[in-house]
Amino acid sequence: MNSNETIVAETANLQRLLDSQRAAQLKDPYPTFELRQDRINRMIDMVVRHEHRLLEAVKEDFENRSHLMTRVSDIMSTLENLKHVRKHLKRWMRPEKRKSRFPLGLLGAKSKVEYMPLGIVGNISPWNFPVNLALAPSADIFGAGNRVMLKPSELSPQTSQAMAEIIAGSFDETEFGVVLGGPEVSAEFSKLKFDHLLFTGSTNIARLVAQSAAPNLVPVTLELGGKNPVVISSTADIKLAADKVTWSQTFNGGQICLCPDTVFVPEHLVEEFVTACQASVKKMYPDIANDENYTHIITQRHADRLREMVAEAKTAGARVVPLYDTQNSGRRVLPSLILNADTNSRVMQEEIFGALLPIVGYTQMQEVVDYINERPSPLALYYFGRNKQEIEKLTFQTASGGMVVNDMMAHIFQPDLPFGGVGESGMGAYHGFDGFKNFSHAKSVYVQSKLDPFRLLRPPYGKFFDSSIRSQTKP
Repeated sequence: MNSNETIVAETANLQRLLDSQRAAQLKDPYPTFELRQDRINRMIDMVVRHEHRLLEAVKEDFENRSHLMTRVSDIMSTLENLKHVRKHLKRWMRPEKRKSRFPLGLLGAKSKVEYMPLGIVGNISPWNFPVNLALAPSADIFGAGNRVMLKPSELSPQTSQAMAEIIAGSFDETEFGVVLGGPEVSAEFSKLKFDHLLFTGSTNIARLVAQSAAPNLVPVTLELGGKNPVVISSTADIKLAADKVTWSQTFNGGQICLCPDTVFVPEHLVEEFVTACQASVKKMYPDIANDENYTHIITQRHADRLREMVAEAKTAGARVVPLYDTQNSGRRVLPSLILNADTNSRVMQEEIFGALLPIVGYTQMQEVVDYINERPSPLALYYFGRNKQEIEKLTFQTASGGMVVNDMMAHIFQPDLPFGGVGESGMGAYHGFDGFKNFSHAKSVYVQSKLDPFRLLRPPYGKFFDSSIRSQTKP
């Protein structure tokens, strides 16, 4: 079978799976609370029972990623999301009462919002947290009463294969179907007539996904990334900031959409911050070249890209400060600070997705605000300091998906906060009740009173109707 025949066969299989899920959804368009809870409970049981297999698969895909790292970032976080939805689902499913326009409410009219399932939700998940970003959104999707079709990343093949098998052991494919394959399959997957499509990945690929979904008017949630800025105030605890920033810079080898991409430091504090970063990394990773807790880069191609970015910046005059004193080779790309990088260099233009950290000195906070606003809106903005005016300035005069003060990435661990981007960092948000609403249709339901005042709108019209309308059109 040649490549074209393979694509045709895969497309047919995708459509078959979608059609089978659609038929099942039409037979049960509003799953009961008990069925939704059962699906979530099966997810929890599935992750717990197959934890070791998932840990081993992720480690093999990354070449080196500790079980502890995956437990924290993928297993625990997935279970927390599932348990949160399970705990609050009954309350979320209740009709939401709304006021009826005066005097209709007084006459007995009722208004409410019912959150209805959308139907079939597609999920194209990435490789950097291959379990969490494939499975955790299903808590919100199942909670809202939908069915799921998952296309996990081909760059984490062992994990994708493991998930496909364990999901098939816990779910009928009409509830939760998994499709494996490369970019060609993802392209065909994104063209399907879903009721909603979730994509997590790069902004460039997101544009293609949105274009593919557009002909069928499929609504999309796009969880992307960008150049996340960290703003360090002159009022900041420099050691705290360095500890937090280097932790997030090296977490998962820096392969996180929420990682810092540029750190703004008052010019007179730059060297103090550099020294604090060096001490922080040395404390976290005394022997970073052999530390099993330091995650490798997902592929050699991605690792080579990071090294090319460093070399280009250095050639253009940047000062590179390695945060290690050993050999940097293979897929283990060790952390470095990059100072005075040219603004046109790749490390300043592209989302880094690795443990490289450009540092930019500044003298006035307005410089930082202008810099951020002149560029695409990031997924997250971080601030370290105690100046309320600066916090308000960054909150209300810049755009970002989320903002954290005196910490890094902490907002994603808050289940009642929506998670999502803005502009080029994303579209839509999920997690908690916001996720339930994102994957639901808010159906307006109005029940007229027995008095039916709208009967007065029927012709023939008289003086009473005319005077009533006039009374409503006054300033």
